[in-house]
Amino acid sequence: MFEIKNITMIYDMEKTEKVYALGGFDLSLPDKGLIGIIGPSGSGKSTLMYCLSTLKKPTDGKILYNGKEITRLKDSEREVLRRNEFGFVFQRHFLVPYMSALDNVTVAATKHEKETIDKAKELLKGFGLGEREISKRPSKLSGGQRQRTAIARAMINEPKVLFADEPTAALDHENAFAVMEILKEYAKENLVLVITHDRSILKDADSVIEMWDGDISTIKGGGSV
Repeated sequence: MFEIKNITMIYDMEKTEKVYALGGFDLSLPDKGLIGIIGPSGSGKSTLMYCLSTLKKPTDGKILYNGKEITRLKDSEREVLRRNEFGFVFQRHFLVPYMSALDNVTVAATKHEKETIDKAKELLKGFGLGEREISKRPSKLSGGQRQRTAIARAMINEPKVLFADEPTAALDHENAFAVMEILKEYAKENLVLVITHDRSILKDADSVIEMWDGDISTIKGGGSV
């Protein structure tokens, strides 16, 4: 699905000492599976995710998605790609505070039809939220319920790729593993990329990519460099 060729990201280009967030490497990622990307702060893992998702453009190198070079797309084309193919989950849930859990999910849908509401309810109930929780605003939900609502929102359009940046960092272990179970199930038919500091949540990952100083140090499981 993704072919990354000699990708480089340099910050502070105008300064004498440039910062290499990504130092130039090749990487191939599969069409589906749960892929963990782990490393310390500053290792480049989040920058890699932002480049793959077109939220940032690398300084140099190529990223191909299903054979198409997405690093050459126009801004409008990248927006369409993100809307139709990608989903995002972050450490903070970014739910709209005045909307119910259900409305927070359906607001992200590209098609606003009755079947979308039914699908949103099905997702939320599948993630353990009952009828009462579905109608509540985020402030009335637990941290785990808020994050599961955010995941349902990310899945409402059935994205082919789900990007999750530290999705369990704000959760206790019980809720963290519950979230990872949801992501693992979704990864059976889609690609799920999880950026994390916590190695324990990646115990069931199909592949774990370890990064250090803007480069890939090891890959365990599937994937290749």
